Amino acid sequence: MTIQRATFTRPLIAVAMVAASTLCAVAQKAPVPTRVRGTIESVNGDTMQVKSRSGEDVKLHIAPDVKVSGITKISLADIKVGSFVGATTVPGPDGDDNAVEVHVFPENMRGTGEGSRPYDLKPNSSMTNATVSESVVGNDGHTLLVKYKDGEKKVFVPDDTPVVTFVPGEKSDLKAGAKVIAFMKQLPDGSFETNRVSVGRDGLTPPM
Repeated sequence: MTIQRATFTRPLIAVAMVAASTLCAVAQKAPVPTRVRGTIESVNGDTMQVKSRSGEDVKLHIAPDVKVSGITKISLADIKVGSFVGATTVPGPDGDDNAVEVHVFPENMRGTGEGSRPYDLKPNSSMTNATVSESVVGNDGHTLLVKYKDGEKKVFVPDDTPVVTFVPGEKSDLKAGAKVIAFMKQLPDGSFETNRVSVGRDGLTPPM
């Protein structure tokens, strides 16, 4: 009986090793980025070439139904109680959430991506989209209490934090020299397509 058990066990061990190797290979495969931040180098028909902030050249197919939004600068004072905002934060020295940028959504975008999640702008950064329920002005910035459906967060916004909002954009805004954040997906042939682009107005680099 011992010999028979060993005969059946060897194939099972081999299958397990192959499965483990496959899982390891999948885990080691680099994730496909969901957005590229950079400067448009050229637009040729429905193809856009972007130089990313980290120096890579990224070619994107522009989807026929692409949605373009402009990004324009506003002031910290424009953040009001009741505003629906997105705040990119990093842990401060005391463990508090310090904003590195805040974007105020127009009313027709209220509720967009509501919640708090890890974000790829900076190491250990997170993105929180929520409603401002309290704003306290301090000597060197504002402290915002923001609430979303699953919780709340206190965010400190220093005076020099970039604050922006969205304005309507057009496909014609996609031109050489524009600073953009392009959301992208990989197509079956390995190329990349974007159907949503945020463009900085007046030379602005979108801070998010």
